[in-house]
Amino acid sequence: MNDADLAPYLAASRWIDWRDPAVSEQAGRLAAGQAGDEAIAAACFAFVRDEIRHSADFRLNPVTCAASAVLAWRTGYCYAKSHLLAALLRANGIPAGLCYQRLSIGNDGPPYCLHGLNAVHLRRHGWYRIDARGNKPGVDARFAPPRERLAFPARQPGEADLPGIHAEPLPQVVAVLTTAADYAAVLAGLPDAEDCVSPVPTADWR
Repeated sequence: MNDADLAPYLAASRWIDWRDPAVSEQAGRLAAGQAGDEAIAAACFAFVRDEIRHSADFRLNPVTCAASAVLAWRTGYCYAKSHLLAALLRANGIPAGLCYQRLSIGNDGPPYCLHGLNAVHLRRHGWYRIDARGNKPGVDARFAPPRERLAFPARQPGEADLPGIHAEPLPQVVAVLTTAADYAAVLAGLPDAEDCVSPVPTADWR
């Protein structure tokens, strides 16, 4: 991809607000002493995976959406955590976008929901998907390019790795995160994949 193609994946926006002082300062701290984009990306990934608590796992409020809010409150759903990781990477000049999977909520068919993760563009490997939702028993996501080590495989009927790398969050994801009263309300109304239309053009992670 050329620089023009990657430009949307370096931009600051309302939800991936990497120009926020706290976000940019955190990005700088994570990059300090690291050599090259892979080392910086690994540091950013580990920080979001391990230091930002998944809202449902830990039953935490408030519901966050913008990267700056996720950082300030140290909590977020997978979608929100992906916003922060994209912001930290972009603040360090590393192109990053958002990816989605459709997964079974109960691991046994319907109902289904979207799961949010990231793709980072590395000089040696191109687009590489990473999932910083947070590890727990049965979930062991890692940064190990070129091999993907995601939190969840899409294996069951109806599950899928959805195509595209989105420069901005899907509207239905933002709608849930910005209208739900608390973490339990998000859990009760997780977005699904119907009408997955990106607000901007997308790249392809495959």
